Amino acid sequence: MHAVGIVAAAGSGLRLGADLPKALVPLAGRPLVAWSVDALRAGGVTEIVVAVPAEQRDAFAAVLPADVRLVDGGASRTASVRAGLAAASAAADVVLVHDAARPLTPPDLVRRVLAALADGHRAVVPALPVVDTTVVVDDAGVVTDAPPRASLRRVQTPQGFDRAVLASAYAGLDPAADLTDDAAVVRAAGVPVVTVDGDERAAKVTVRHDLDLAEATVGTTSERASQGAPATEERNELGVEPCAR
Repeated sequence: MHAVGIVAAAGSGLRLGADLPKALVPLAGRPLVAWSVDALRAGGVTEIVVAVPAEQRDAFAAVLPADVRLVDGGASRTASVRAGLAAASAAADVVLVHDAARPLTPPDLVRRVLAALADGHRAVVPALPVVDTTVVVDDAGVVTDAPPRASLRRVQTPQGFDRAVLASAYAGLDPAADLTDDAAVVRAAGVPVVTVDGDERAAKVTVRHDLDLAEATVGTTSERASQGAPATEERNELGVEPCAR
């Protein structure tokens, strides 16, 4: 099974208060996108395509390994993944789509998604239980319903797909469509999506507080390592072992 990883990295850094693309915002001195690429590779994905803002291609090339393929992203996440899928090599038979803004995703999570694909599932997403009470509100902010949380899940990335299934789903999708994730794309085509266990460390960096938490995680682990924690423990805690450029 040959897997290609498509990293969506064309988003802005506005909600982070950054004046550069979010994927280039540093975490412990390294851009978020570099952490996310390393996570995929540590989990067994060797071919990587990153969808980037066209005007920032040189900036991304400067911080990523030379064998990472860069493509111009679109105005939406859906458009960016479509561009990445078109650039994947013909040898790839499964696709993992990952958010650049999930830098501390553990390699074991990547392996779980790959294992489910190897078992024959055509669409796989990592998911976590919802622990807070979740409500539905109307336009005035009045609670109208409280769905039972037992069947609710928070979906993460990387999301894995049989390549032919994902390509067919995108081919049948309205070019103007902007869906929140790729599971929604294949579900719109009638493809069932299964879940594997997610991981809290694969949290998405969206606002400054998220970045602060990620920095604290990296800092705590680095401190433990400096006090004699073995290297294998450090990798397991962070979920990522940085690869050389």
